[in-house]
Amino acid sequence: MRIAVVGGHGQIARLLHPLLVAAGHRPVALVRRAEQRVALEAAGAEVRLLDIENDDVADFARAFDGCDAVVFSAGGGPDGNAARKRTVDLEGSLKSAAAASSAGIRRFVQVSAIDVDRPVAPDADPVWAAYVAAKRDADAALRATALDWTILRPGRLTDAPATGLIALGSDVARGDVTRADVAAVLAAVVDRPESVHRQWNLVGGDVPVADAIARAAAS
Repeated sequence: MRIAVVGGHGQIARLLHPLLVAAGHRPVALVRRAEQRVALEAAGAEVRLLDIENDDVADFARAFDGCDAVVFSAGGGPDGNAARKRTVDLEGSLKSAAAASSAGIRRFVQVSAIDVDRPVAPDADPVWAAYVAAKRDADAALRATALDWTILRPGRLTDAPATGLIALGSDVARGDVTRADVAAVLAAVVDRPESVHRQWNLVGGDVPVADAIARAAAS
């Protein structure tokens, strides 16, 4: 498949591209800056320009041209800017889903965050509260579409090397997970029909990725 990766220069996405190539897919990294092209092409990705915050649904649909699936892995980042949690994490997801639908793309995998359906403490940092709300609302909107969606909700992300061992499921408790293991799960589920219409928490664990996906799908 040709797979559009929204947020194509993000930390998870940069780990995902080589895994998609190894699996026989063609990643299409959607990025805002042309200077990111060389590094991403070296990782095996086709590069297309897309400004998540300022481009509209039609622009997204053009960026998805010829693609068979979309992975939404964009995030506003730890910049202290609450507004960008809405414009990137929420509105970017909404535009991606709408564009996928208009482009005739059914498969859509979204990276969210663990426990975002739980209430945020009244004294929580406003930026954190905005992030949780954006991820929660993006997930709810995606679940309401007719797309063949999968939502992955990782725990606290680390930069440790991949372990290949995870815990995956709707009720998995909060924990740490490497970005490399998140990328491995994304690469594994994107063409797995048994993961469609499933929302799973993802943390480090003791079960190999393929086995964990099979177990979660069977539960």
